[in-house]
Amino acid sequence: MLIHLNQLPIQQKQVWLQHAIAPRPICFASTIDGNGNVNLSPFSFFNLFSTNPPVVIFSPSRRARDGSTKHTLQNVMEVPEVVINICDYDMVQQMSLSSCEFEKGVDEFIKSGFTKEAANMIKPPMVKEAKIKLECTVIEIKSLGEGNGAGQLVIAEVLCMHVDESILNEAQTMIDQAKLNTIARLGGDWYCKVDASNLFEVEKPNTKIGIGIDALPLSIKNSLVLTGNNLAQLANVHSLPIVDNTFEDQRLKNIVQYFSINPTEMEMELHTFAKELLLQHKVQDAWQVLLAGEVL
Repeated sequence: MLIHLNQLPIQQKQVWLQHAIAPRPICFASTIDGNGNVNLSPFSFFNLFSTNPPVVIFSPSRRARDGSTKHTLQNVMEVPEVVINICDYDMVQQMSLSSCEFEKGVDEFIKSGFTKEAANMIKPPMVKEAKIKLECTVIEIKSLGEGNGAGQLVIAEVLCMHVDESILNEAQTMIDQAKLNTIARLGGDWYCKVDASNLFEVEKPNTKIGIGIDALPLSIKNSLVLTGNNLAQLANVHSLPIVDNTFEDQRLKNIVQYFSINPTEMEMELHTFAKELLLQHKVQDAWQVLLAGEVL
C-alpha cells in the first residue's frame, strides 16, 4: 500500500504518521504567561537532541482543525521557560485529562489534580508527582509553517534535573530503567508502558568494529533457521571466532552423535540450538555450536 501524504486531509495524514512513528516519549510541559497564569499540557512530538549543550525539542503544533496556536506556545513566547515533567504509568490518566482544551487562564494543575512544586531556576512550577523534572530555558522557537497542523518547534536547554531517589539503581548513581515505568504515545487512543516485563538489552558495538553479516560463513549467512537479528548478533564480534576445544556441551554432543549421518538435518539442529543460545545472549556459545557444524 502506497500512501501519498500530500493527497490526504490533515487529520488522516496525522493519523497515519502517529500510528507509524511510535512510540513517542511525552513532554509534559508546565509553562507560565506574562500575567503569571500557569499551563500544563502534554506533547508527544518530543525528544533529546543534544547532550552538550543539553537540548530537548518539543512541538506544540498548530491545531489541525483551524491552525490556532496552543497556550503552551503562547506562554513560552511570553516567558521563555518550561519545565518538562516526565510521565510514568502512575500519572497517565491525569496527564490525559490535562490535555483537554480548557480556556486560557484555566489551571490544568487544578483540573487534573496535580501538585505544583516550585522550580529552582525558572518561573514555571514543576509537577510534584513526576519522578523526573527538567528545568529548561527556551533558546529558540522555530515555526515549520502557519497552516493547520504545522509544527512549532520549541528548542530548550536543560538547566537542571530533579530525579526521585526511588527510581535510582542500588548504587544510587543512575536511573534504573526497570523502576521508572515510563509511558509513550502511539496512534489514536493507544499508549504503551515501559516496565521490567518488556525491557531487553541489545549489546551495542563499541570502539571495535563488528565483522558484519557479509563476513559470516555462507552456511550461517544462508541459514533457514537463523533470523536477521540472530545473524547480526553473530556478526557483532570483532573477529571471526575459532573452535574452542575446551567448549563442552551435552546437547551439542548429542546432535553430532545422532545427526552426523545426515548433514542437512544436523545443520538444522545446530542452527536451532544456536538460535536458542542467541536468545539468551550467549553469543560465544552459539558460535561454538555453529563452528562445530563448520568443522564437521
